[in-house]
Amino acid sequence: MNRTGAASAHTFHIPVMGTGFTVDTALHVARYGISSVVSLVDDLLLEQMRRYHCERAGEPFEPTDPKAPDVRARRTRAYLDLLDRLVSRQVVELQRSPFVPGSEITRYFELLPDGPDRDAYLAMLAETDPAARRTAEDRLRPKAGPGSIDVNIMTKSDRDLFNSAEGQPSAYGDVLMSFRGFAESTLSSAVVLSAGINPRLFASIPQFEGFFPDALGRLKKRIVLKVSDVRSALVQGKFLAKRGVWVSEFRVESGLNCGGHAFSTLGTLLGPILAEFRARRAELVDSLHELYAKALRALGRTVPAAPCPVRITAQGGIGTAAEDALLRRHLGVDGTGWGTPWLLVPEAVNVDSATLERLARATEDDVTLSQGSPLGIPFWMLKTSASEQVRRDRIRDGRPGAPCVKGLMRFNTELTEQPVCTGSRAYQRRRLAVLATEDLTADQRAALRRDVEAKACICNDLAGGATVKLGIEPDATPTVCPSPSIADFSRVATIEEMVGHIYGRLSLLTDSTRPHMFVRELRLNVAYLRRELERQAIELSTRTADHIREFRQNLADGVTFYRQHAAEWLDGATLARFRADLEALAGDIAALQPATA
Repeated sequence: MNRTGAASAHTFHIPVMGTGFTVDTALHVARYGISSVVSLVDDLLLEQMRRYHCERAGEPFEPTDPKAPDVRARRTRAYLDLLDRLVSRQVVELQRSPFVPGSEITRYFELLPDGPDRDAYLAMLAETDPAARRTAEDRLRPKAGPGSIDVNIMTKSDRDLFNSAEGQPSAYGDVLMSFRGFAESTLSSAVVLSAGINPRLFASIPQFEGFFPDALGRLKKRIVLKVSDVRSALVQGKFLAKRGVWVSEFRVESGLNCGGHAFSTLGTLLGPILAEFRARRAELVDSLHELYAKALRALGRTVPAAPCPVRITAQGGIGTAAEDALLRRHLGVDGTGWGTPWLLVPEAVNVDSATLERLARATEDDVTLSQGSPLGIPFWMLKTSASEQVRRDRIRDGRPGAPCVKGLMRFNTELTEQPVCTGSRAYQRRRLAVLATEDLTADQRAALRRDVEAKACICNDLAGGATVKLGIEPDATPTVCPSPSIADFSRVATIEEMVGHIYGRLSLLTDSTRPHMFVRELRLNVAYLRRELERQAIELSTRTADHIREFRQNLADGVTFYRQHAAEWLDGATLARFRADLEALAGDIAALQPATA
C-alpha cells in the first residue's frame, strides 16, 4: 500500500537499514512510487537530518527543546512531518512535468514493473494523434502516486529515560516516544514493529485514532509486524486484534540471511515458513478478524463488513529477479524487500564514499556475523569498515570499548547502578577486570574476552554513513551492516539500474554462479549451528542438547522440503546446481551432533 492507501506502484520495498542509511531515502525514491523505511532509533540523527533538509529546502529550522520530557517524540514527529511535506511537493512537481525524455514523470513510468500502468504509458508514447496523446497523458498523471514513507521501531530497544536518580514515567520510554512521534505525525503510512511483543507499546496503540478505520474502512496509520513464522504472526496479531488494532502486513525476514541484526529461527528456513503462510493465510486472517470485530464492537466503533487487507511480504538475501519471482509466484508473497544491494546506490541510500568503495570490493569473507551489537543479538558487520578498524585499534592500545556519545544502547546494569552500554569503555573496563578473576579455562576466558571486546558503538557509528556523507559529522567512523549478499554486487549503481536488476531488465551480479538465496540461508544456518557446537564443546553455550537436535532436525526438514519443490521452481543448470548444493549441505547437517548423546 502507498501513502494514499492505493495499491503500491512497485512489487518491492527498501527495508530499514541501520539508522542512517535509509533515514532520508524517501526523499530520493518515494516520488517514483518506491516505498522505504526510516529507523526511529536515533532521534538525535533525525534532528540533525531535519536541520540539513530544512536548510536545503529553504524552510526555517526551529530546534527541539532538549529539556522537554517528550523531546524524542517531538523530534520524531517534526522530522516525519518534514519528509511528508517535501515528498508531497515533489509529487506535485513530478505530476506537472512534461512527458519528455529525462523528465521526472517519464522517469516514474520508466521505472515501473510490467503491468497496466506501464502498458498505458507505452501506449501513450506510441500515440501519434496530438489530441489523443494529451488525453492519454492527462489520464496518466494522477496515477503517478508516491511510495509509502514507513518507519521502523525495534520493540526490544526500549530504554527508560532517567532524570537524575529517578526514572521518568513509562510514557517517556524510548519506544513509546518514538511511536507517539509517528502516530501524531501527518504521515499516512505504516510503522514496522520488529523483535516481538512489547506489552506496554502494544497496549498504547489504541490511544491513537489513526490506527482505527474511518467510515470507508481505510486506515491512516497501519501496523506491519516483522515476524519469523506463522505462530509468531498469530500470537502478535491476536494480541493486537483483541485491542482493536489490525495488522495490515506480516513481513517475514530470513533469520540469518539478512543485514543488520540476525535472529536465528532454530533452523527453520524461509521457504518452508512462507509455504506455511500460504497454506494458512485464510485461517490467519479469519481468526484475527473475529477478535478484531469483537474488540471494535466493545469500543463502540464501526466493524468492517469484511476483513481489512493483509499483505504477506518477504525479505532477506534476495539477489535476482528469478528469486523475487519465485517468492511471489510459488510461495504467495505480495511483495519483497531488497536491502543490501541498495547500499551500492548512493543517490538513494546514505553511504559515505570510503565505505561505498569498501562495499564494492567486499567478498563474503569481509562480512561477519559478529557479537558487535550491545543488544546481545548477532549482528552482521563489514570487517573493513572504519568503525571496526577503530575498535580493533582500541583493543591493540589497551583501551577496549568506545566513548558513549549518544547513550541509545544503555541497558546493562550488571556492574553499575545506572544502565550503561556494553559497547562502552566504562562497561568493558569493568567487565574485563571481573573476567580476569573468574575461574575459567584458557579457552573459555579467551572466548568471553572476545565477546566483551566485540561490542561496538553501533548507535553512533551506524549514523556515520549519513553524517559523514552529508558533512554533518565529517570525523565520524561509520559502520555498515550488509548481509553476505553484498559479495554478489561489486559496482555503484543508479536507481534505474537497481530497479532494472530487480525486475530482470539487466543484471548487476558480479558472479552469475552465486548460490541460490535458499542455499545461502541454509549454509548460514549450518555455520551458525557449528559455532554453537564449538561453544558447547568449551562449556560456554547455553543451548541444550535437545535444542541442538531440534535445530539440526529443522535444517534436515528444510532440505527435504526443497528437494520436493526444486523442480517446480527451477530448471536447467540452475536446478542441477541447487540440487548438488542441497546434497552437500545435507551431509554437513548429518555430521553436526551435540556434545552429549
